[in-house]
Parts: sequence; C-alpha cells; structure tokens
Amino acid sequence: MAWPLGHSPARGRGRRGRVSASSRNEISDRFEAAINALPLVAILRGLKPDEAVAVGRALVDADWHLIEVPLNSPDPLRSIASLAQALPGALVGAGTVLTPAAVRDVHAAGGRMIVAPNFDAAVVRESLRLGMVALPGVMTPSEAFAALSAGAAALKLFPAEAIAPAVVKALRAVLDPAVRLLPVGGITLANMADYRAAGASGFGLGSSLFKPGMTADAVGDQARRWAAAWRPE
Repeated sequence: MAWPLGHSPARGRGRRGRVSASSRNEISDRFEAAINALPLVAILRGLKPDEAVAVGRALVDADWHLIEVPLNSPDPLRSIASLAQALPGALVGAGTVLTPAAVRDVHAAGGRMIVAPNFDAAVVRESLRLGMVALPGVMTPSEAFAALSAGAAALKLFPAEAIAPAVVKALRAVLDPAVRLLPVGGITLANMADYRAAGASGFGLGSSLFKPGMTADAVGDQARRWAAAWRPE
C-alpha cells in the first residue's frame, strides 16, 4: 500500500485544505485521554505489516493507547494503516517524521500522531494543519520553547541517554507545569522512577518494549510490566 507524497483524504477538511476545528479537537481530546490514562508511547521500530495488528492488540489489551511506528521500519505506512483501522480506540502515528511531505503520507495512512527526533517548525505546523498531534524531539530550553510556540502537544526529550534526570528537573523548573515531558532513549525499569521524580510526564519506550521478531504475547507481557511499574500499588 503506498500513497503519493502530499496526498491525504479530504474528509473533515475545510475549503482550503484545513481540517475542521471539531476534527482537530477530537484528536487532541483522544491524545489527552490516552496520555492521562497511561502516558507511555509504544515505539515499534522494525515492526512488519503482517504482525502489526497482533502486536497492536496486545498493547491495547495491556491498556496502552499511544502507538508509534517509526518511518524507518519495513513498509511503515501499511503497518500504520492496519493499526489505525483495527484499533479505533488507540491513537496511532509515526515516528522519525522529518518532513511535511512525510506528515501528509502518515495522515493519508490514517495516522494521527507525529513524533520526531528533532524539532522542525514546518513539520509541527503541517501536523497541526491536518489536525494531528505533534511530539517533536528537543534537548534544550530554546528548542522546548520554540516547539511549544509552534504548537507541540508534548515534548519528546531525546536522546534521554544524554538528558539526565537533573536536566529534566531544570527544564521542568522553567516550563509551564502543564507541559508534557516524555524522555525517550535508554529508559529502563531501573531508572524510570528517577526521571519521574525529576518531572517526567511519561515515556516513549522502544527496544525495552518491542524488538523485531518478538511475539505479540511477549510484547503484551512487557507492556503489562511497564504499566505496572508506572502504576505501583
């Protein structure tokens, strides 16, 4: 399944190619509901289309509703399309989104969440124009404030291996308390509590959750382990 660059469905759009305010608000509300319920983003790098639905269902069964397929995975748009169709209760999107054209391709595939390793104002603006939520990658206060000004729904702190909990605490001190900070990269069950205590709002989890070749059952087991760690009782 392939889409030409820049193509996306017209449904829900205004006369000039913008989505309606109600469509934008619906996606924002879905993002807020998902992140309030469990602020963990599943990063399924290397996912193959023929395993996408089974893995996605295992995640949803474990109460995960934010699912990202990086664009450097095998045939990622097919996986995104399958997940979006099979899991209407989840917010499915793409990671490693680097250009506005890629944003349009993800939208055409049914994805509604755009995650990037960097902050590019054009990518954020195109995401918002299409009624999607954008989670750009930042490291510094300057990048963080610029991304928020452009309309980011949350900030991906990346790579977290280079952003110690002390840095998260310093960022939290100058940002609005409502800003979502999601460290990504090198997050483990052992260090999650330190980042959370420093002010992390949630996390993006990649290889600690999913590796190519894992069965859906194994992914579900990992997902439940992470969810339990977030909600210790």
